[in-house]
Amino acid sequence: MSTILRRAAGATRSVSCTRALSSSAVARKDFVQDLYLREIKAYKPAPAAKDAHVGVVKSYTMPPTPKAPALPTDLASELSAYDASEPVQAADAAAAPSAGQHATVSDGGAEAFLEACEATVHEEHH
Repeated sequence: MSTILRRAAGATRSVSCTRALSSSAVARKDFVQDLYLREIKAYKPAPAAKDAHVGVVKSYTMPPTPKAPALPTDLASELSAYDASEPVQAADAAAAPSAGQHATVSDGGAEAFLEACEATVHEEHH
């Protein structure tokens, strides 16, 4: 008989344990969420005044229409003055020697280049 009582007691324990762990819809109710939803539903924003934008928004004005560029009146004389002027090459501007530059080669060909390479270099130390 003791084995039968043990089995019966074990069965009642397992049934009571499963009932203790089960959850119902009432136990899962979230009070914070309910409070939040109730406050959201009860919120009524203050109506905005019709002139609330005054002072905050600038009034739009159209920009002035641009003027078309005017052609010069004496185009022929300006073109002839442009043709008569000498072009300035970038190589001429870069050919100006600087103070710290070594010996320069000027249109002497290969012999002048080799002489410039063999020239002694005097560097000034500061």
